[in-house]
Amino acid sequence: MPLTFDYTCLLRGGPQGEQGAAPADLEAAEGCHAERLAAIGDKGFLKLPGDREALDGVLEYTSERKGRFENVVVLGIGGSALGTLALHAALSRPLSSPLPAFARPKLYVVDNVDPVLVGGVLRAVNPATTLFNVISKSGSTAETMSQFLLFLQAIKAVLGDTWREHVVVTTDASKGLLRPFAEAEGLATFTIPDDVGGRFSVLTPVGLLPGALLGWDLEELMAGAAVGRERCLDADFTRNPAALMATTHHLLDTQCGIGTQVRFPYAHQLRWIVDWDIQLVAESLGKRGASGVGVGPLPHKAVGATDQHSQVQLFVEGPADKSYTFMRVLHHPDDVVIPDPPAGMEGLGYLGGKTFGQLLDAECRATYMALVDAGRPCSMITFPNVSAASVGEYLMWMMTSTAYAGELYGIDAFNQPGVEAGKLATYGLMGREGFEADAERVRSRRLTDPRSTV
Repeated sequence: MPLTFDYTCLLRGGPQGEQGAAPADLEAAEGCHAERLAAIGDKGFLKLPGDREALDGVLEYTSERKGRFENVVVLGIGGSALGTLALHAALSRPLSSPLPAFARPKLYVVDNVDPVLVGGVLRAVNPATTLFNVISKSGSTAETMSQFLLFLQAIKAVLGDTWREHVVVTTDASKGLLRPFAEAEGLATFTIPDDVGGRFSVLTPVGLLPGALLGWDLEELMAGAAVGRERCLDADFTRNPAALMATTHHLLDTQCGIGTQVRFPYAHQLRWIVDWDIQLVAESLGKRGASGVGVGPLPHKAVGATDQHSQVQLFVEGPADKSYTFMRVLHHPDDVVIPDPPAGMEGLGYLGGKTFGQLLDAECRATYMALVDAGRPCSMITFPNVSAASVGEYLMWMMTSTAYAGELYGIDAFNQPGVEAGKLATYGLMGREGFEADAERVRSRRLTDPRSTV
């Protein structure tokens, strides 16, 4: 059963009332659908479901190392980490794993340079029973390469000449510092395709290699992605979930002033996928448009049912500047029955005999209705279950809808010029040769004032 996208309550005149995209504008957008599909149809991420070579490569590598490692440490940041974290939360199910030690290693993703995190992982793992996967397409990412220098020192100190068996590199095919280092040292390497940027790389060895090591069903993941690709390239606008998702939300942002997009997953397994979503949307669509004015939506995370008790008050009665995408799951494989209440607590009898899955689903549908009744535009993505296939399909939905939205906004969804200034200044402040002017620019700027400091 595939995913479904219900956008009834995103359209003006729907059950939520007049807050919504005009149906006539949605119909008008259909006329440019073929042109927009043609513009994104050759993008590298769309080729990934058919990349059998990459999948076979990671499966072969991991089959030769099965049972050897107690831990897998991923060194990466941004697109080199968020996809793996999202898939791990969705597919590993570590809380109920019946597998013996070493059959499924423990995953550590070092996705920051906070010394508490870096030092904590360094102390937590034994290099002798750990595989370290360093991921950087450029091979020069300051955060990732500083992590690598630290862990490489520790690995060599413990393992001596055998350290190479404990390091695997995922990087560009030819550019950057990692590739020549890995080849000179004879390290195992995997390639991020030239035409796939970091935030679109989850279905490359960036996400597939950790997944193979942790035992995810990668065949099913890629099959689901292939289904998603087929649906998101459908020439029929009215049947294309990526086109409809991108267009309705673009109209809400540009025509209705509703630019904040709240993702509301009702499944613990999906909560990290929303963090991946946020990077994908923010870094791809937050750009200066042709006129030089900034464009793009603001993605936001709320987790059901947790954030019903922290954010829904704002959502229902606060500013009407947000749309809501609910993520509903129909079947939970580990569902648990709620016991009947003891004597003296008969008021809880309505819960007895129901399952937690029923309760979570009731919360999802009830909160959706409450927001619709408050006049808030809402949509519903329904997962039959949280499986490798459904997750693969969802990943392709989001990547394609983001690329499609880039065409609607008239921007390049695949670059990130706004990130570069901070990177260059960091290089300069850390003393990298050639970036002295960037360091001086930071040092010479007056960014603080004693009069506004307490």
